[in-house]
Formats: sequence, structure tokens, C-alpha cells
Amino acid sequence: MKLRVLLRVIGVVQLILGALYLFIPMQLLALMGHSVPAADLAYPLGMLAARFLAYGVGMFYIARAPEKERFWIDNMIFIQAVDLAVGVYYTATGVVGLELSGLPMFNATLFILLLSLWRPRSTPAPALAAEVR
Repeated sequence: MKLRVLLRVIGVVQLILGALYLFIPMQLLALMGHSVPAADLAYPLGMLAARFLAYGVGMFYIARAPEKERFWIDNMIFIQAVDLAVGVYYTATGVVGLELSGLPMFNATLFILLLSLWRPRSTPAPALAAEVR
């Protein structure tokens, strides 16, 4: 039950980010305190939005039967780990301040920990002989 709730929360976060990066990318960056890039970067940000939206919908799908979707849960852990690593790198090198990276890094850490703790355990593959029957 708690994993299903977590997957839906992550789904909501992904959908919100996707919608904002799709419809108001420059305003979103400015609101968050980032430098506003050249207008032509709205195009790759829109492509990024597609991935947020797809994973957001996917999290709701996965939440229906998480025990069957460990691969996708592990993918979300990977995404969050990359997000965290990028945040740590750019914060440590002074490119962004902790005021910009703190909340996203906290969320990534929280999602990694909870998904790792609550994900379904892997089950051994059935023996080939059992499949032949």
C-alpha cells in the first residue's frame, strides 16, 4: 500500500514538472531562480517534458501492480540517482547554489531510499523444466 502511494506521489511530481516544462519552461526556470536561457532552449526543454509526462503516467500504471513492475521501479531509482549526482556535482562546483539544488536533491534522496526499501523483492526465475510442462 505505501509503495503504491509513493509511486503515485512520484507520478504527480513528474506530471507537474512535465506540464510546467512543456507550457512555461522559461517562466519556471525564472521562478526557481535559474538563469533564463535563450528562447531556443524551450525546444529541448519541451522534449524533456515528454519524458516527465510519460514517466508520470507510468508511475500511476506501475502503482496498480508494483510487484510486476520492478524493472520500472528500478529505472525510477536510477533516474533519481542521476538527478542527485548531477545536483551534488553542480552544487559542489559552485555552478548552482544550495538554494536551487537543495529541494530537488532532498526529493531524489527520499525517493531513492523509499523506493529501494519498499520495492518488491526480486523473485528467482522458474526453472526451465517447470516452464516446459
